[in-house]
Amino acid sequence: MPFGCDLGGERHVFSSLRALLASASPARSGDELAGITAASVTQRVAARWVLADLPLKVFLNEALIPYECDEVTRLIIDTHDEAAFAPISHLTVGGLRDWLLSEAADEAALAAVARGITPEMAAAVSKLMRNQDLIAVSRKIRVVTSFRNTIGLAGRLSTRLQPNHPVDDPRAIAAAVLDGLLHGVGDAVIGVNPATDSVPAATTLVRMLDELRERHAIPTQTCVLGHVTNTLTIIERGAPVDLVFQSVAGSEAANAGFGVDLAVLREAQAATLALGRGTVGSNVMYFETGQGSALSAGAHHGVDQQTMEARAYAVARAFNPLLVNTVVGFIGPEYLYDGKQIIRAGLEDHFCGKLLGLPMGADVCYTNHAEADQDDMDSLMTLLTVAGCNFLICVPGSDDVMLSYQSLSNHDALYLRSVMNLRPAPEFEAWLRNVGICAVDGTLLALAHGVSPFVRHLAENIS
Repeated sequence: MPFGCDLGGERHVFSSLRALLASASPARSGDELAGITAASVTQRVAARWVLADLPLKVFLNEALIPYECDEVTRLIIDTHDEAAFAPISHLTVGGLRDWLLSEAADEAALAAVARGITPEMAAAVSKLMRNQDLIAVSRKIRVVTSFRNTIGLAGRLSTRLQPNHPVDDPRAIAAAVLDGLLHGVGDAVIGVNPATDSVPAATTLVRMLDELRERHAIPTQTCVLGHVTNTLTIIERGAPVDLVFQSVAGSEAANAGFGVDLAVLREAQAATLALGRGTVGSNVMYFETGQGSALSAGAHHGVDQQTMEARAYAVARAFNPLLVNTVVGFIGPEYLYDGKQIIRAGLEDHFCGKLLGLPMGADVCYTNHAEADQDDMDSLMTLLTVAGCNFLICVPGSDDVMLSYQSLSNHDALYLRSVMNLRPAPEFEAWLRNVGICAVDGTLLALAHGVSPFVRHLAENIS
């Protein structure tokens, strides 16, 4: 079905809903690489003009990727909640934008419609929004999840402690864990990306992290971010797994490139729930996504990368995850060229995920060959925190020595919590106080006044 309009004395025609969405997207290198971006600024404006008048119901009747050949499309359509959609079913995409920015769209109203919004609707409305709009709406949405602590509450900013190491040395990883804990980092998860696919090595790390957590009664969760099938094997061997991790994408073919499908994710969720390790909740899944993953796998079906990213959130939403984060600048400048594109993508991803009801976080990051620097990351981490991001990822010194990319540092979490008066998850904050790492007002005593006897004991045990 073609779409078109007259603008500036020209007739602009878009051959399909896919073409319309791609042309309406803000400029980014990945869509240029795919050959689907708008040919001019005028064409981009025309596409947004047409998109604004498009009824939301169109997205329920025209699949971007055919239902018959894609299980993600089937998931989106088969699980669509018509009752949740009813209050906004009469709206156009532009009308949805106006409603989202209105006072009528408060926290309760946004939560009520979340299951009625499809990823394509979320992606479409984001294309009509300024960065300011994305922040304003995201800030109104609160998604709370729990396992050993409670993440996403008002006035809180959680962090993933990422103590990666090039050869998975348990002692070096433990030392990086100590560094993070002394900065009040790690309430979302203490999560290690293993350097290899070795199941024995990953099992060693799972057991080491759990022993450290148990010995010091740290109210958080640990995760070794190996492939989901490796995690299933580790569970079968009796190791103490808290969370199942997996990277996911927005099409069946892209997920196949990751070596997963919905069935194996369901199996992993069931196996982890059966362990019953959560103390305050039972959200056991952790997903990572990123714009460009489907395109890099040749599995984007001609759909723009931001819409494909939103479709990945349909996969995540089906499993009630504890954590979802976009690794926004990790894939490289072929997909997000510079700081401007990374910042825009991060705000889009956070907005779309939250709108769909997900507990969104971000790895605010860039590769060393991108046209970006730490100033860009300072801007994005601040904007995302204003927008109500559930959690951010921190690594020692901002430099991940195993994955060879730049992220946020433990000190960045201190800055964000300080300037915006935010705290970690309540259970984790109480632990920090009890062991002498921070005071009642959140001040980190270990950094300001020297280490407590507990911290000294912790350091001796880890080293």
